Amino acid sequence: MRKFKVGIVQMSVSDNKDENIKNAVSMIREAAKNGADLVVLPEIFMCPYDNKCFSVYAEEFPGECSKAMMSVAKESSIYLLAGSIPEKSDGKIYNTSYFYNREGELIARHRKMHLFDINIEGGQKFKESDVLTPGDDFTVVDTDLGKIGIGICYDIRFPEYFRALSMMGAELILLPAAFNMTTGPAHWEISVRMRAVDNQVYMVAAAPARDESSSYISYANSMVVNPWGKVLACAGIEEGILYSEINLEDLEKTRKELPLLKHLRKDKYRLDLLD
Repeated sequence: MRKFKVGIVQMSVSDNKDENIKNAVSMIREAAKNGADLVVLPEIFMCPYDNKCFSVYAEEFPGECSKAMMSVAKESSIYLLAGSIPEKSDGKIYNTSYFYNREGELIARHRKMHLFDINIEGGQKFKESDVLTPGDDFTVVDTDLGKIGIGICYDIRFPEYFRALSMMGAELILLPAAFNMTTGPAHWEISVRMRAVDNQVYMVAAAPARDESSSYISYANSMVVNPWGKVLACAGIEEGILYSEINLEDLEKTRKELPLLKHLRKDKYRLDLLD
């Protein structure tokens, strides 16, 4: 299938885990009814994005949240990237995305590789590494929609990661994220667009809706960008579902007309781990 519809669930997130899961399921069902073959949720969608919450809400797989996601993916016969949640494993906590197929089976898991440790004077301060452990995997999975890569939020700051995904064959990269009100206005759109242009992929970036009363305020503005860097769809700040068509024939056309990936000077520079 070279053309399909994606739905981004830009949902509000509260401190009520059960309500967040219920809301996510309802919006996933709506997206599927409206023809989405692939649905993407935002980063940390089942609890507040706050270090104090990660260990409290963390689940081992399969937990309450992941079971609900498996069920709705199967019921709706869609591919579902269930944003990310705090995952408990071997005494550690990860920021983890689970990716399910149309049968509700887990087909990929991405643990956020680059942890969000920043301290911007007069702006945002956050240190994920106080609680979370970084992942190690470059995550790309084959589907009947195409070859799909996965990153999480701060991963986008590292072009090497996205180059690796494209070299591994990714045509579409999914990015659950939660940029904030300091970094969002400055870098959100340009980062998503440049990763699409650099690697000639579709970028699907999913963020939570904005809540000014939250301890961490999401910039929101979920978006879909094509391999030419054109923003195909962009949400505002409110809760809702953003839709866009993904046309991988256009991707093939872009790569043929402007063959960046073929022009890589692998004789002069390389990512050793991909050799």
